[in-house]
Amino acid sequence: MRGRTISPGKACGEALVSKTPISFYGGVDPKTGIVMERGHELEGKCVKGKILVFPKAKGSTVGSYVIYGLKRNGVAPAAILNEDTEPIVAAGTILAGIPCVDKIDIGKIRTGDKLVVDASEGIVEIE
Repeated sequence: MRGRTISPGKACGEALVSKTPISFYGGVDPKTGIVMERGHELEGKCVKGKILVFPKAKGSTVGSYVIYGLKRNGVAPAAILNEDTEPIVAAGTILAGIPCVDKIDIGKIRTGDKLVVDASEGIVEIE
């Protein structure tokens, strides 16, 4: 799949997929990487080292700093893939140096799929 580069870099890992938007501020613990938003389909799951796949973010712009905090605390996703990356995720991934690609058909990706991401080229492969 080919998408748009938001934050360059390369990563590979297991996909963790949400069909619903994610709120980083108040929704993901920056110290543990665990999704804590009540009722979210990923509630209780850890994003550490995963290729985090979701349509877009929601919530406060402070979410950008939560993404940065995830990286600083060693619990960040290896990469982020979106249908539409908005400024919250874009700023956070750029600040944290997390590869990020959008304009991807996330419906083709399932949790547990092994993905190879070359965000510098905007390429995502399912192995």
